[in-house]
Parts: sequence; structure tokens; C-alpha cells
Amino acid sequence: MLKEKNTLFTIGQFAALHEINKKTLMWYDEIGLLKPACIKENGYRYYSYQQSAELETILMLRELNVSLEEIRKFMRNRTVDNFECLLQEKITELNQTISHLKSIQKVLVNHQKDMETLHSLDLSAITLIEKQSHYLVSVDVTADLPFEKEIEQVISEAKKYQLRRLHDASYGAMIPVDNLYEKKFSEYTALYIEMPYPVSKKGLHLQPAGTYLRAFCQGNWDKLSNRYKEILAYANKQGLTLHGYAYETGINELVIDNMNDYITQIEIPVKVY
Repeated sequence: MLKEKNTLFTIGQFAALHEINKKTLMWYDEIGLLKPACIKENGYRYYSYQQSAELETILMLRELNVSLEEIRKFMRNRTVDNFECLLQEKITELNQTISHLKSIQKVLVNHQKDMETLHSLDLSAITLIEKQSHYLVSVDVTADLPFEKEIEQVISEAKKYQLRRLHDASYGAMIPVDNLYEKKFSEYTALYIEMPYPVSKKGLHLQPAGTYLRAFCQGNWDKLSNRYKEILAYANKQGLTLHGYAYETGINELVIDNMNDYITQIEIPVKVY
């Protein structure tokens, strides 16, 4: 413990005590954020023990990315209410940042899984998998809607959920199974966005949990018709009934330069008898 709380520290001692650079203290002095307790005749700056709490408050707020102007305003009027208000604001911002980082982590993990899948992918295989339910943001589309308008609608819908980047979420297309059985392989009814973090379920499309048929198709989207014919033949042979929607997702668009290399993942709910 300090025997004398009125002890003065040189700028070097005070900087070392708080593990910062002397230039930081000089800068704070210049901008009027934290002035020395006194400047002696030799021009040296000296700081008091009582200023440690002020400096630690400033350093904490800087670490929380509080602007210098906000800090200056608070330091001029330090009260419990003002400090509580400032902390609550920064806690809210931190929670939003944490939520965004978690969403980025989920997107990266999903991309990593896709890349792992690509290493051992058998494009000819048709398999059955189990999936958990997901809530999707769906955007209705019609056959006469230009592709650029579809993209505009997806971007507009994404903004409603405050996505910072389009690749913060997964995107895909939905085609009713009834259309597949009627051989209308290109008549999609919706595009979807799989959100990387929880959102309100109101108005969202539920992709149900259960058994799904999974297949892949390589090449342009015009290759999908033949792949769906193979899927229908496989389902018929295996005694599987498809229902709901076929969910299409591109899984390698980030690592290709040619659409001939594009791989679409197709997942369709099935009833097994």
C-alpha cells in the first residue's frame, strides 16, 4: 500500500504503473482528456495517485470502443446514472457483436463441412439422411419473374433480418414435390435463406425434421432435370414417397470459376414404408 496517497508520479512511472506508453498520456493531455496533476518548472508532467481511477476508467472505455468524445463528455460529468447508461449501451453493442461473431462461426463451420464433403463426394450416389428442423426465410417467386428481380427480393428480405453480408447466411431454392411428380423440374416457387442465428418464427417456413433423400448434381442448372428423373426412379424402386419440397443449395460456389463445376445439393423429405 502507498503510505502517502498524495505521492506524485512522473509520466514514465505513471505510464508503467498502468502498462501504457508515455505518448498515450501526452496525447490525453493534448486533447484535454486527462491532464497532469501538475507540471513543474522543469516542464515535467506529474500525476497523482487519485488520477489512477480516472485513467483506468478511460482505458476501460477505450477498450470498449467508446469514442473519445463520448469519454470526454462522461469524464466531465461522472455520475452513477451516466456511467450505468454508458455501460448498458456498450453491453448491448457487445451482445450484438457476440451474436454476429457466433453467426460468422456457424457460417464458417458449415462451409468447412461442405469442403470436407467435397473431398469424398460421390456425385452419383443417392442416400438417405436424418435432418433436424430449420426455420427458413422464404421468398416467393414466379416463373415469369426475371432472375435479377429474384435476387433483388432475396437481398431485400435479407436486410430485414439485419444480415451484414449476403454470405452471413445460406441460400437456396425450393420446388414443390408435386411439380417433380408432374415433371415440372424447373418450376420453383420460392427461394430461401437459412438464417445463421435464431430469429422470430413468425412468418417463416419450417423445413421439417425427418428422413431426407440427398443427391448431388454437377454442372449448370439445366442438368437438374435429368438428375430429378434419376431421383424419382430411385425413390420408386426403393418404395419411397417424396413429399413437401425439394431444397436445392449450391455447396461449392465459393471455390469454382466455371459453372460446369457447380455442385447442387438436393434434399427432399421422404416417407419410408
